[in-house]
Amino acid sequence: MADNMSGFSFVLIALVVCVDILVVMVALRILPWRVLIREKAIQHLFFGFTLGLIFLWSLRAGLSVGLSVHFLGITTLTLMFGWDLAVCAGVLATLGVTVIGREAWLDLPVNILCFVIVPVALSYWVLKLVEWRLPKHFFVYLLCCAFAGGGLAAAGGGVVMAGLLGLAEIYPWSKIYDEYLVYMPLIFFPEGLINGIIMAAMMVYYPDWIRTFDASRYIDGQ
Repeated sequence: MADNMSGFSFVLIALVVCVDILVVMVALRILPWRVLIREKAIQHLFFGFTLGLIFLWSLRAGLSVGLSVHFLGITTLTLMFGWDLAVCAGVLATLGVTVIGREAWLDLPVNILCFVIVPVALSYWVLKLVEWRLPKHFFVYLLCCAFAGGGLAAAGGGVVMAGLLGLAEIYPWSKIYDEYLVYMPLIFFPEGLINGIIMAAMMVYYPDWIRTFDASRYIDGQ
């Protein structure tokens, strides 16, 4: 995630803002508001995960400003709450790390796009692909949706950020590759592992808390 880039053009920022607003509006439109208002446990779980994201995103490493990497955890949120709540939690977390000074306000739209919307979209796409093409099995869901989905989400967000940095000429492509892209594969496996471990624990002990996981199909039916 970027620490302080603030060099994106007005046109690029405007386009990103439009995408962000559109996705957030759709997410807010389809949110299960009645369930959220009625179920206090879901509220606590949602805000607890959001605070966890703020802490997780505050821990990062990098060589240059704007070329840092960190764990996302977005795949877990997408599988736990669905893409709509995951987007909302991610946006709140991005606002949180911006408020505490870990991000620049001018970079907020780009950060939301690259590290919330893109990872959520990829995680949700993997989920739907698995549901459509693969057997309904506990380990298929865990390995493909949580582990592989987590790595793909991190890769997608990082590649989009690298592309925007290069297109905006904030850094030369050689620097982006040497100080950012070359190190990104090192986080893919740990990202997938973290999401996999969390989801495995939730699937075993609290399967009813996972919105995208049907225990009767993935466990009871085996």
